[in-house]
Parts: sequence; C-alpha cells; structure tokens
Amino acid sequence: MIRKAACLTIAGLTILSMASQTVAGGRAVECYEPVRSPTVYDTVYEDVMVSPGGQLVDYDPPIYGTFERVEQIAPPRVTYEVVPAVTRTVYRTVQVDNGGYAWEWRVIHGRKVLCKIWRKARYARVAETVVVQPERTRRIVLPAEYESVAHEVLVRPERRHVREIAPSYQRVARRVVVQEGSTSWRRVHIARHCRN
Repeated sequence: MIRKAACLTIAGLTILSMASQTVAGGRAVECYEPVRSPTVYDTVYEDVMVSPGGQLVDYDPPIYGTFERVEQIAPPRVTYEVVPAVTRTVYRTVQVDNGGYAWEWRVIHGRKVLCKIWRKARYARVAETVVVQPERTRRIVLPAEYESVAHEVLVRPERRHVREIAPSYQRVARRVVVQEGSTSWRRVHIARHCRN
C-alpha cells in the first residue's frame, strides 16, 4: 500500500514536472534534485586553564624591643674658678689733730683781743677694710657623668615565606565540526509507469 502511494506521488510529480516543462516550452531530458549532507559534529574534551597559578608571599614584619644601658654622657674634666678675697672691716682710733698752742680772736669786756690758747689733740674712730684672705684660683675636678639611655634593638628580623601555587585546569567538553554540511545534486530517474 505504501509502495503504491509512493509510486502515485512520483508519477504525480513527474506529470507536474512534464507539464511545467511543457509549459516552459520543452520536454525534460534529465532531472536532478538537491541533496543536503548534514554537518557532522563531535564532542572533544580538553583541559582549560582556570587559574594561572603564581606565588603567594607570607610576610611577617620585624619585631623591635628596647633595653636600657648606663652610658657615659660626659667625661671627667677639670675647671677653674676664681675665689674672691675675704675681707673684714676694722675700726681704730686715729689722731686727726695734734693740738698745741694757737692764736684766735676773742671778745673780752667788749674788746676784740688776740689770745694765745691751748688746744688738746683730737682723735676720731675710722673704719678700714683689711684683707683676711686674698683672691685665689681654685681647681675643680668634675667627675664623669652617666645616664641611663634606651636603645632600640631588633628582636626578630622580617620573615618572608614564598609558596608556589600551581596552575589549575578543568576538563571541559567542546562541540567541534568534523565535516561541514554540503549540498550536492542527484539525478532523478523519471518513471513513466509505476508497477505494483
């Protein structure tokens, strides 16, 4: 039944073809039909780099501490200073006038007369500064001076640790064309009669 329907279809197409060719002005000598070959694909697996890898550096900063040490900040030295003189005030009595005879005018009984008189010696108390100890230069020896000084010291130097990280890959599937599809022509045999 199917074969009969297929023959009828082919015959119908042939008649249409002949009719169209007849209409176009001629009889078909040869006929061809396009045959399409599909594109052939395949799946390939390949390793694709996910991460390029590299280096990872772990860094620990240096650690510092302090310690105190007594250090000499000034050496022993010698200096000199002037010691002023030591003085004191001394009081003594000195004769300021020898006294003796002298002439002076006087008024006696209303008359001005020149009289010879006797004068006693006169004394006065005077102050005098005397040096008890003269000025001198004194030698002074200054000892060395020390002070506690804080120093910074390195307790632990910096540390760097380099870790190598390998690149990582992942297997992925990819569809590729094995053969491109193409179109070719195939000759069609026209059957005048279909047989059962």
